[in-house]
Amino acid sequence: MRTPRKWLVVMFSTLVALTAACGGGGSGSGVAAGGPVTLSWWHNGTTDPVKSTWQQVADAYHKAHPDVSFQIDPIQNEDFTTKMPLALQSANPPDIYQQWGGGNEASQINSGKVADITDDVSGWISELGNAAQRWQVNGRQYGVPYDVHVVGFWYRKDIFARAGITGTPSTMDQFYADVATLRQHGIQPVAIGSKDQWPDGFYWDYFALRECSASTARAQIDAHNLTDACWIKAGNDVTTLLSHNPFQTGFLGTPAQQGAGSSAGLVANGQAAMELQGDWEPGTMASLTNDKNLVNDLGWFPFPTVPGGKGEAGAVLGGGDGFSCTTRAASACVGFLQYIASTPVQRTLAGIGSGLPANPAAASAITNPTLRQVLAYSQKAPYLQNYFDIDLPTNIGQALDAATANFFAGQGTAATVVQSVNQAATGGR
Repeated sequence: MRTPRKWLVVMFSTLVALTAACGGGGSGSGVAAGGPVTLSWWHNGTTDPVKSTWQQVADAYHKAHPDVSFQIDPIQNEDFTTKMPLALQSANPPDIYQQWGGGNEASQINSGKVADITDDVSGWISELGNAAQRWQVNGRQYGVPYDVHVVGFWYRKDIFARAGITGTPSTMDQFYADVATLRQHGIQPVAIGSKDQWPDGFYWDYFALRECSASTARAQIDAHNLTDACWIKAGNDVTTLLSHNPFQTGFLGTPAQQGAGSSAGLVANGQAAMELQGDWEPGTMASLTNDKNLVNDLGWFPFPTVPGGKGEAGAVLGGGDGFSCTTRAASACVGFLQYIASTPVQRTLAGIGSGLPANPAAASAITNPTLRQVLAYSQKAPYLQNYFDIDLPTNIGQALDAATANFFAGQGTAATVVQSVNQAATGGR
């Protein structure tokens, strides 16, 4: 994700002006009672333009609120799984940290160090609409989203054309036919970063979303007890997927986003035709290639339908990124989160392709026509399912990820994935 230095300077000047204009209000004004405060901030923007953008946002906020300074630590996305539980057990967790909501957030609340910010955000959280609900636990707000995500297939239009594929698949049978056609033309059909496990989960999640009704999926995920036959059917669909050999050689050792050899890098550099990933992927790919025409070559299509599935047509898998505050300086933290959620900053974030803005008022800032297609599709979707590993409590979500990864590695069956979730929920009994 490359961003010219000149553009960053212009953006910084704009943010300073906007911060001074927006300010902050109420108990979340960003000025800590009792004097200046330095907020330690952990986020997952390890590469530009996101890394530089977050720095500019912090600098602009500090200029308008001199009592609030920042100590910023960009942390690789996958490392949060281990770092945050340890940090919340320590005496000095970060004041602001990356948050994906759901069961993970609910698990973190047990530490007693995650701030309940319900009252502080009550005057403005409604501006984010339904997006903010996934950062609630029992009706209380413990985090604020800054973007929302939709998962689907990103594909190279130029590679599809080279193989003579003129459309995109709407059913799994059509998808498998396209995989075979690409193989016949000597083209690697699908890239996947199985080393990081969670990309494997996208497939299991989507098959479950297609096989299970929304009411069944919601009720049994909330109960942490997967008993319906649809979960086994989802696993059987994964078995069928793997039997078609869609992925690159050595996919089990391939990372998702780190380096040109990652799954994102393989598509970005024309070494694979498609990848199942979130709407952030064009920006990720752009940082891994010198291809100046990548944006024009990338297309998108939703996950295909599964014959006989009980899931709602058009339902999408997704989630979002946000931040939580810990209790040490919650008032100052909330003031900053209000600024991040404001329309001007949301427009800036949307403009660099970090995701679909959580604030609907900023949607017009999306200039990439394909991302606008993704946004329109998500807005019409009857149901958006949060990633299952995020929706579940941390230990159960980790069990799901591990079992799914083992399944992709040829160790286990459709039944063992379900068993792993249910056993984790009952403490292994």
